[in-house]
Amino acid sequence: MKSITLFITFLFFLTFSYAQELELELLASNLEKPVSIKHAGDNRLFIVEQEGTIKIIDAEGNIESTPFLDIDALVTDSGYERGLLGLAFHPDYTTNGYFFVNYINNSGNTVISRFTKDTSNPNLADPNSELIILTYDQPYSNHNGGDLAFGSDGYLYISSGDGGSSGDPQNRAQNKSSLLGKILRIDIDNTTDTENYSIPTDNPFVEEIDTRHEIWAFGLRNPWKFSFDRLNGDHWIADVGQGSYEEINRVSDEDAATGLNYGWKCYEGNESYSSTECEDQSTYTFPVSGYNHFGDGESKCSITGGYRYRGTNYPNMYGWYFFADLCSQEIGYLVYDETNAVWNRTFKQFSGQWSAFGEDVNGELYISDLGDGIIYKLTDTTLSDNNNVFSEITVYPNPSENIFYINFGSNNNTLHLADISILDIQGKTIKTINGIIDTIQTIDTSSFSKGIYTLKIKAKTGQQSIHKLVIH
Repeated sequence: MKSITLFITFLFFLTFSYAQELELELLASNLEKPVSIKHAGDNRLFIVEQEGTIKIIDAEGNIESTPFLDIDALVTDSGYERGLLGLAFHPDYTTNGYFFVNYINNSGNTVISRFTKDTSNPNLADPNSELIILTYDQPYSNHNGGDLAFGSDGYLYISSGDGGSSGDPQNRAQNKSSLLGKILRIDIDNTTDTENYSIPTDNPFVEEIDTRHEIWAFGLRNPWKFSFDRLNGDHWIADVGQGSYEEINRVSDEDAATGLNYGWKCYEGNESYSSTECEDQSTYTFPVSGYNHFGDGESKCSITGGYRYRGTNYPNMYGWYFFADLCSQEIGYLVYDETNAVWNRTFKQFSGQWSAFGEDVNGELYISDLGDGIIYKLTDTTLSDNNNVFSEITVYPNPSENIFYINFGSNNNTLHLADISILDIQGKTIKTINGIIDTIQTIDTSSFSKGIYTLKIKAKTGQQSIHKLVIH
C-alpha cells in the first residue's frame, strides 16, 4: 500500500476543507490482539500484541515476518486486561536505540522496562537488553492502565489503573501513597542510587511526605489510553468508567502541571459515585466530554482514547479528537465549537473491537481491531483534489515577524469576499477580517506574541483553507 509523505517546512502547511465522511482503509491484517500502535520517528508503525510481541508494519503496509521484540515468556495475558500493553520510543531513539514497554509479568504485576534496538538490524530489538525501570503490585487482574508516552518535556508518562475489582474497594485512586489510579511522570535519562530513574523536580507532589513523588495526576479509574496533542501539548486522557459513564479528560500542558485530581471514585464522570474520603467538588477536574452506557444510542461499556488529528491528508478532520467504544463498536470524535466554547460529540457505527488508536510520524491516524487483528487508517472519502479551489494560495513569509501576505492567485474571483480568521494555539479567535477582495492581502501581526497560530480562509461556499502560521 503506497503512502504519501508531505514535507513540512517551518511548521507550515496548506489544507482544504470540504464535507467529511469518516471511513476506514485497511492497512494490515493477521495480527494477534493488537493493543497499541506507535511510530519511532520514521514511516514504520510498531504494533504491540497483547501476548507479548511487537511487530512492524513497513511503509508499504507489509508486516515484517520476524517480530521486532518477543517477550512472551516474560508476560502473562491471562485475564482480559493483562499482557504487553504499552510502548514508547525514546525521543532520541535514532541515537540511543532505547524504547520502553509496559507489561504484566508472570507474578501479575506491572513492569516498566527499557529495551534497546539491535545494532545491526533496525527492524529487530535485543530481547536480552531489558533494564527494569519500575515495578508495582497489581492487587487484581483488571484495571492495569498500561499506556506509555513521552511528553514534549522529554519525560516518560505512564497510565496506571486503580488496581481492579469493582468500585476501587481500597480507594487507591485517591491515595497518593499508591501508584494506582494515576498518571505517573518520571525522568528515565537520570538515575538515583536506588532506582533506574529519577523524579522530575517540578513534579507536583515532590514536597509532600507519605506521597509517591512519581505521581503527575490522580483520581483515575482505568486510563487505558492517553495522548498528547502534537501541536500544543494538551493532555487527553480517556478513562474507562464503572457502570454508567465513560469520560474524556482534556487539560492544557500548563494546567496539568498542578497535579490534577480527576475525581474517581468520588465521581464517575460528573455524577457522584462515593462519598468516602471526598473533598469539595471544586477540587476535582471534570471531563470535557464523554458518554453514558445507556441512552447515548447503542449500548456502550469501555472507551478507547485516541488522538487529536493533526495530519495533513484529511484537512476537514483537523483538530478533531477521536475515540471509540469497545462494546458498541462505534468510533466517535469531538469537534470544538469556538462560538459556544464546547466540544460537540459525534458517533459513527463501524464493526470492530477497537482497542487502540495510533498516530504516525506525519500525524495520520490508525485504529486497531482487537478481535480480528486488523489495523485500519482513518480517512475522509469525500476529499477530492479536483474540487480544490485553494491550490494557488500562498502565505509568506512563514515564519513571519510583523507582517505576512496571502496571495490568492487566479482564484481571487472564486474566493470573492472570503473571510479570514487567526486563532491562537488554544483555538481562540484573535483576529478576524471579513470580505477580502484583494488578490494579495496584507496582514499586520505586530501586536501578536511569538508562537504558533492557525490561519483560516473561508469562502462563501463554506470551503476552508487552513494554514499553520509561525510568528517569531
